[in-house]
Amino acid sequence: MDFSPSPRSAALRQRIDAFMDAHVFPVEHLYREQVHGGEPAARYRTPPVLQELKARAKAEGLWNLFLPGSHGAGLTNLEYAPLAESMGRVLWASEIFNCSAPDTGNMEVLAQYGTPAQQQQWLEPLLEGRIRSGFSMTEPEVASSDATNIRSEIRRDGDFYVINGRKWYTSGALNEDCEVLIVMGLTAPDHPDVHKRQSMILVPRRTPGVRIVRDMHVFGYDDAPVGHPEIVYDNVRVPLTNMLLGEGRGFEIAQGRLGPGRIHHCMRLVGCAQRALELMCRRATLRQAFGQRLAEHGSVREDIARAYCEIEQARLLTLRAADKMDREGNKAARDLIAAAKVVVPAMAARVIDSAIQVFGGAGVSQDTFLAEAYTYARFMRMGDGPDQVHLAALGKALVKRHGAEPQPQTAQAAPRPRSDAALFRW
Repeated sequence: MDFSPSPRSAALRQRIDAFMDAHVFPVEHLYREQVHGGEPAARYRTPPVLQELKARAKAEGLWNLFLPGSHGAGLTNLEYAPLAESMGRVLWASEIFNCSAPDTGNMEVLAQYGTPAQQQQWLEPLLEGRIRSGFSMTEPEVASSDATNIRSEIRRDGDFYVINGRKWYTSGALNEDCEVLIVMGLTAPDHPDVHKRQSMILVPRRTPGVRIVRDMHVFGYDDAPVGHPEIVYDNVRVPLTNMLLGEGRGFEIAQGRLGPGRIHHCMRLVGCAQRALELMCRRATLRQAFGQRLAEHGSVREDIARAYCEIEQARLLTLRAADKMDREGNKAARDLIAAAKVVVPAMAARVIDSAIQVFGGAGVSQDTFLAEAYTYARFMRMGDGPDQVHLAALGKALVKRHGAEPQPQTAQAAPRPRSDAALFRW
């Protein structure tokens, strides 16, 4: 199994790394100053430095690299993985290359399931970077990790659908450039198949009845200029043509959307953890405590070595999942995607936490990216499905695949207990 990057992928990564070194790392603090230092009303406006970087990346052809089909760069998931890893070294850098969530997942949905008219209205401006989008699925009143619990209503009324409900953590919806939301809700609440009760529909952000309640913070971070607001949909009316794929197809779309989205987060988190490890090594060589450099303390060396091991393991799992997605499809790769989604965020949180320890007070301050990176990694143990959901699904699939087959029952005799002798070598 060869995970060596293709020549095209290697060349693109070299260009992205050079772009990051020359244009992104030097303006990390400027980005934060422009987001947090201006007027409150401007917090959710894309800052000028990011707009300039996006224009530069687009002009250099470093654009839409995530999308494998004809709408994007045509890269496979395996080819895209090292590029996403490089972008993940700065938390907001993926937007520079038009490769940031939730737009990537929404573009994939529109490319795969949208009608030509929907693609013309929404996909084309998203691909061009002229607008942004939001994804509205999670609800505060139910455990949305089980999406069959979702209660927002999408009801047909003549030539329109009427949407009522309350969502939160609608990523992207506060940004000034957000123009469209993909909303999941009930169209057939009494359907006998619980997975055909839900649909997804396109809702223009400025439709009457779409009301932002508040932004949701994560460990105190509001993630401006993106935002993850709580939204009330109060008799929001959109035309029938805004339905995606058809009524009752919401779960089908969700599975098609979330698979690539989950693995993209893993790719970026590997890059995030790799940067934390490199910073930890540099810090350990520069700081002294108790008469020697931190790097000469055995416990610090062990933390560095352990972090390296965990990053390499997580990277290989992510690459293997991406490779199987390319060769056999997202559905066939769902076990590896689930495994990566459990392993990688937890790994990144541990590695970043170790780096914070080496940095001391600076590690939890605004002077490094570590505190915000830790927040992102910890949040991603819940985002796109919590660990418990992925572990439950993966465990169920593995037991079904490898567990003992039950003995057939007959009316004449009770089944004999299956011997477990075959499980042992003696």
